[in-house]
Amino acid sequence: MSAQVINGKEIVSAYRAQIKEQVERLVQQGVRPGLAVVIVGDDPASHVYVRNKAKACEEAGMHSEVYKLAEQTPEAEVLALIARLNEDSAIHGILVQSPLPKHISEERVVEAIAVEKDVDCFHPVNVGNLMIGKEGPAPCTPAGVIEILKKIGVDIAGKHAVVVGRSNIVGKPMAILLLRENATVTLCHSRTKNLEEITRQADILVAAVGKAKMINRSHIKPGAVVIDVGINRLDNGKLAGDVDFDDVLDTASYVTPVPGCVGPMTITILLRNTLEAAQRAAGAHAAL
Repeated sequence: MSAQVINGKEIVSAYRAQIKEQVERLVQQGVRPGLAVVIVGDDPASHVYVRNKAKACEEAGMHSEVYKLAEQTPEAEVLALIARLNEDSAIHGILVQSPLPKHISEERVVEAIAVEKDVDCFHPVNVGNLMIGKEGPAPCTPAGVIEILKKIGVDIAGKHAVVVGRSNIVGKPMAILLLRENATVTLCHSRTKNLEEITRQADILVAAVGKAKMINRSHIKPGAVVIDVGINRLDNGKLAGDVDFDDVLDTASYVTPVPGCVGPMTITILLRNTLEAAQRAAGAHAAL
C-alpha cells in the first residue's frame, strides 16, 4: 500500500473559487470584505506569510491593507493602530502576525482586537464561543484541517483522532473541532508516555509539534490518515513537516505534503473568516 498524497493545490483552488464568487456577490451589495494585517519587526518567515495573505486577498477580490511596523515600535502605538482599525468600516478582519517583539504583550494585542474582527479566533471571547459551540470564526489552521479531511471524503464521526501538540493556536482548538465532528479525540504532548502506542491507535493523526520529522512509520496504524501541520526549516535550508514524509508513505492511506497543503488551506480559511465577518456586518450571512 502506498499513501495517497493529498493534493492541497486542488482543494485550495476549488475552495478559493467559491470564496471569490461570494465576495463578488457581496461587492454587488456594496460591501467589499477587507482584511488588515499588522506585522511588527523583521522576521523573514512572517514577511513571507504576510505577502501570501495579501496576495490571496487580492486574488479573491478582497480589500487588503498591510501595516509594516519597525521592531522597536512601542506597544502603545500598535494598540492605537488596532483601535483605529476597529473603527474602520472598510476593515472586517484584523490579524496581527506572530511572533511579536518581546516588549509587546501578545495577550494585550489579541484582546485589543474587536471580537467581530478577530478572524484568527484568538480573542478569549471567540475561544470561549468555540469551546461551547457558539457561532463565530474558527481558528484558521484547525478549521483548514477539517476542510481537508472532508474534501478527501473522510467521515470523521466515530473515528479515533489523535492530535500531537497542545498549543493554543493548533493543538487545543484542533481537538475541539474534531470533537464537534463527533470524533473520539486524544490529545498528546511532550509529557505523554508511550506516544507511539497512542498514535498507533489513530484513524486520523494530526501532527502539530514543531519538531522536524518527529513522527515516523512506527507511530502510524496501517491505513491511517496523516495530517502534517508542522513547518520546520532544516539545516540545509529546506522545509520539512513534523512527519517523516517518505518514511510513512507505505503505512498511511493519506498524507499531506509540507509545504503545499495545510499552509495554503490556513490562508483560505482566513479568507473565509474575513468574508463571513463582512457578511455578518452587512447582515447577509451565507455559509460556505
